[in-house]
Amino acid sequence: MNVTEIRVYQVDLPIAEGSYDWAGGNSYEAFDSTIVRLDTDEGVVGWGELSTLGTAYLPAFPRGARAGIEELADTVLGADPTRRAVLAERMDRRLRGHPYVKSAIDMACWDISGKVAGAPVAELLGGRFGDGAPLYRAISQGTPSEMAQRVAKYRDEGYGKFQLKVGEDPVIDAERIRAARAELDDEHVLDADCNTGLTRHEAVRLVELVEDVDVYIEQPCPTYEECRAVRKRTNHPFVLDEIIDGVQPVIRGHQEDAMDVINLKISKVGGLTRAKTVRDLCSELGIAMIVEDTWGSEIATTAIAHLAHSTPPDVCFAATDFHNYNDVTTADGAPSGDDGTLVAPTDPGLGVEPREDVLGEPIATYS
Repeated sequence: MNVTEIRVYQVDLPIAEGSYDWAGGNSYEAFDSTIVRLDTDEGVVGWGELSTLGTAYLPAFPRGARAGIEELADTVLGADPTRRAVLAERMDRRLRGHPYVKSAIDMACWDISGKVAGAPVAELLGGRFGDGAPLYRAISQGTPSEMAQRVAKYRDEGYGKFQLKVGEDPVIDAERIRAARAELDDEHVLDADCNTGLTRHEAVRLVELVEDVDVYIEQPCPTYEECRAVRKRTNHPFVLDEIIDGVQPVIRGHQEDAMDVINLKISKVGGLTRAKTVRDLCSELGIAMIVEDTWGSEIATTAIAHLAHSTPPDVCFAATDFHNYNDVTTADGAPSGDDGTLVAPTDPGLGVEPREDVLGEPIATYS
């Protein structure tokens, strides 16, 4: 089997709540998503998706993804999409770094592989554990009372875990954390995600201000060294996110006791192939994971569901359902996320059918 054509689509994903806001003054009313379709000489089609959370979250941006796909087109055309590790290695040799560029292509290869095998991607990733993965809900940055109200709303909808967007000012952040925690019972989990927004001294102040609160602290500072220093000053469970871009930071963090949980984003490591490697390493080391991506619609969310549902429950801390944050639907068949659980589809491949009327005409085609 060989890839014969690559079609690239661009779709805007408006935020259902109006905007999505986090540390550093980042605020978006919509995210730019890149969707890829791979056609093969045997008539099997695969779909993948990549969104970058704008331009200021990571060293990644939407137009860069599409330029990178153009750069990789000759490498992907003619390749066997069911030999996923081989193609991932070829893409890495052709384009050093830029893992997000490769993610949608790799995801589409998993979709094709599942369809060829007649099995859902979760089975190719190792098999399902239990009834699904626990969901978390990200709470966009706002005033303490606004954020507490959103926590209460999503708590009533069945979510049991919450990622609170903080990272602005230690005093205000502490108020946000306390207000949100007051809406939750003991069984609920609260994660204060700073998104690298604090300096080291600010982060130390924050963890001291909430010393008596049941809360996880996520990526307070930009660098590993700063986060490790803050980790030494607190007894709160600690999450690393933005700096987790492959196996090396996981190994270092494990050796130096730098975290209890990592945030594993599919596109940040280069796709499902590389994410599986990180996932399996964390499973062996006993490091819990939040399984997600850098936004997306139904296609990306479904890939998250397959990866999370095939992760052992004792290390699957949470997953997310980004398609339920958007005000547009790009595909049918995505997991519903009912009752606070993300369940991978059972149809072969990813198990979603894109709405080509929503995608429109491809903005680029390579054959």
